[in-house]
Amino acid sequence: MEELVYLNGSLVPRSKALISVFDHGFLYGFGLYESMRTYRGRFFLLEKHLERLHTSAKTISLNQKLAEFDLDKACRDTLMSNSLESARVRITVSNGASDVAPWTSVTDIKPTVVVTARPYTPFAEEKYTGGFRIGIAAKIRRCRQSPIAAMKTLNHLESLMARMEMASRGLDETLILNDDGYIAEGGGSNVFFYRDGRLITPALNSGILPGVTREVVIELASGLGIEVSQGPVGIGAIRKCEEAFMTNAVIEIMPVKEVMDEGGSTLTIGAGKPGAVTQKLMAAYRELVEKATAG
Repeated sequence: MEELVYLNGSLVPRSKALISVFDHGFLYGFGLYESMRTYRGRFFLLEKHLERLHTSAKTISLNQKLAEFDLDKACRDTLMSNSLESARVRITVSNGASDVAPWTSVTDIKPTVVVTARPYTPFAEEKYTGGFRIGIAAKIRRCRQSPIAAMKTLNHLESLMARMEMASRGLDETLILNDDGYIAEGGGSNVFFYRDGRLITPALNSGILPGVTREVVIELASGLGIEVSQGPVGIGAIRKCEEAFMTNAVIEIMPVKEVMDEGGSTLTIGAGKPGAVTQKLMAAYRELVEKATAG
């Protein structure tokens, strides 16, 4: 059976899920997206992802156009129609197609809304017991003053370039600095460091995405009695930390075992394997997922 895709209110076969070449998402990157995981056919924190989407849509004056769509139902219908248990669901919205530029005041442009649900196979457990090898992006910097840094927009080119650079080095992920030279985030993840009994993570004003999983980890850490500090994080944190990990909705909590600097030198984090605090948070996160997606 051909994969089904939600497109502007209808479920259609993938081969017929077509959008206009004049869509503002395609021409200008004028749009947003969210990605989330399902477990045993159930969403985890779907409402949090939709809340972030609507917040970003309001910032770019797209929220009113999306009011006619039941995005929660669109995601659930797409998942169910494809009969998937473990899936990666992505919702993509754009300003829609028009012959005029998006900055022109035209209110009758209909938005484009797409939802896809694809089978997802998590990383092998060996990756979680070993950890990511990551590197500091040499050319890309996050602008911490830009509102775009806090949104998942269709203009994902900076992160893409940074991740391509790391892939060419044989690494798993990237670490992007902001325009002040402090650590911001990964190419598609938030980052945490652990040292002297405290978790450290870049603050929201560092030019980062307010990650849904980041928020969950902070809450879990607090519940476990682990202090969390949010603020500017210098590169020195890499050298001084005992543990490090990255987070997003798809990879969950991924330990970091090595960081390659811009010059190609590699630093091993702690003992080069997941530390006790990282393991404790990983277990707590998975327990939360189990409870939230239980039948």
